Amino acid sequence: MLKSIYLISRHVQLIFIATVLVACSQTPLISPVSKELGRQVAQKLMIDLRYFCVATKSKKPCTQPVTELIEPLASLIADMGIGGVILFAENIENTSQILHLNYALQEAAKAAGHPPLFIAIDQEGGRVVRLPKHLGTPLAGNMAIGATYAKYGDRFATQTGEVLAKELMSLGFNLNFAPIVDVNVNPLNPVINVRSFGENAEIVASLGTAQMTAMQNQGMMATLKHFPGHGDTNVDSHTGLPRVDHSLLQVEATDLLPFQHAIDNSSPAMIMTAHIQYPELDNTEFKAKDGSSIILPATMSRKILTGLLRNKMGYDGVIITDALNMAGVSHYFDETEAVIQTFSAGADIALMPTIIRYPSDIKKLKKLINNVANEVQRGQLSLAEIEASVQRIVSLKEGYQLKLNTHLPIEQAINKATLTLGSKHHKKIEQQLANKAVVAVKNNGVLPLESNINKVLLVMPDTTKCMGLTLALKSRKPSLHIKCNSMASHDADIKLTSLEWADMLITADITPDQSLAELGGMDDLKHKSKRSSKQQQNTQQLRLLKTARDLAKKTVFVSFRTPYKSYLFSPFSDAILASFDYRLNQTQYWDDFGRFITEYQGPSFNALADVIIGNIQAQGSLPVSVQRIK
Repeated sequence: MLKSIYLISRHVQLIFIATVLVACSQTPLISPVSKELGRQVAQKLMIDLRYFCVATKSKKPCTQPVTELIEPLASLIADMGIGGVILFAENIENTSQILHLNYALQEAAKAAGHPPLFIAIDQEGGRVVRLPKHLGTPLAGNMAIGATYAKYGDRFATQTGEVLAKELMSLGFNLNFAPIVDVNVNPLNPVINVRSFGENAEIVASLGTAQMTAMQNQGMMATLKHFPGHGDTNVDSHTGLPRVDHSLLQVEATDLLPFQHAIDNSSPAMIMTAHIQYPELDNTEFKAKDGSSIILPATMSRKILTGLLRNKMGYDGVIITDALNMAGVSHYFDETEAVIQTFSAGADIALMPTIIRYPSDIKKLKKLINNVANEVQRGQLSLAEIEASVQRIVSLKEGYQLKLNTHLPIEQAINKATLTLGSKHHKKIEQQLANKAVVAVKNNGVLPLESNINKVLLVMPDTTKCMGLTLALKSRKPSLHIKCNSMASHDADIKLTSLEWADMLITADITPDQSLAELGGMDDLKHKSKRSSKQQQNTQQLRLLKTARDLAKKTVFVSFRTPYKSYLFSPFSDAILASFDYRLNQTQYWDDFGRFITEYQGPSFNALADVIIGNIQAQGSLPVSVQRIK
């Protein structure tokens, strides 16, 4: 009797176990993530350390810059084994401080037995620079380089690549998110514009490859961006999701050409993806987190990253995403979904996958790593592809010998960096580029200044630009009488009263408009909320130029950024100059008479003044077409 009961019970037990095994075969149980798999996923992440607050998260955003490696962040690097960090201007105070920070970052990874960190920065030159102006050599930027191409070929692309690499490496950086090889064929492009070498794809390809190769020859990893191309967009992917409706022929002949040229003729360390829809390359739709159905952006497209970039174009290097906290991704995916989708597409590194600002965010990062690793264990992400991706990352680090990046004793490194940053040789290259880039778009014989031009009215976008050009002109021709007006703090009627006094009017425009962070003098800050729109400014400038011409005054228009709007001012301007740059360094000191002096110096202002006075000739050629924008 007891034996029969035992046999029945055993039979039921076996049936239950069999049922569980069948169920498990259909829906695999998720086992705890292995430490090795977690580290592999972490190697594929790059976080930003712009700000961090040890206090409890509050309603106010954390704005405490990370300028030294505090314990919670050191533990994050040691515990998780993340692959890299990106630093911003907020992280950099001076030479000694940034070297101590970068040395500490690498030591935290080394002490825990992890590979060296990628320590990245966006230092393009021109509009996008992270090193403080007083610390290094900012350079004029890509469109200025493009303006020199007709006469000087890739000379300045190569020289600026060397300068960028030497200065960044001296500070402990090993990865630069540059150069941009987007072909700026859209005059209304809000985010690329002057950051591009120009609108000719073959010239962009030549200059981009030259600058990239120069950086990498110095030992600095470079990054081509933004694949498959951000040049024909009128939406900034920081704030929305752009779409490019080029035909396949256009895509290959324009957008992809610079990337293909670099792949065929050199070895790009990294290529950065763009959060842009390219229906001709992939029209796959997905359901966004808000329930809407939209086309996959390139960053999330396997057809684009693996099928096109890897298989068709033959790229075998590291693919990194643009920042995943940008609206082009974050509006449509939650953080874990974004990382999983881009890894599935073929990206090696997810840049800024989650924001680290408080200790609680570190827990969120750990959860993100665990969630992605679970997807690997579930088979939703290929383990073989993850392992191959990590091997590409480790091989790149070994190939560039990152373990030697911080090998000098810290004091020797500080001394070396001090000699390298902003050296006379680098500053000479910076000024030569500014000089050679100036384009005389138009000149009806009024430049250089004739001897009878003694009084000049300047009308500039803000006070710093006005003071910069005033000082540059006066230092070259002290006899000039100059009245300086800022459009940020004066109205057009006040400016009009000065026209009868002047022999010449020089006015300037910045298109696209400068951000609030770029404004300078105190009156500019005070009048930010009252600052007129770009259309209002242009209307005022046109009225000034027309009135000046009616009064038989000489007129000069200067384009400080992109020259696309020159056509607006051409009918009323005797001369038009384009500089593609307007950076100024501000120096303050007490002179021998006890006066507090503020000076403004900038390479492009020196170049403009020399062209206006006649010390040099404008040698640049327009790298983009200047035509009517409908």
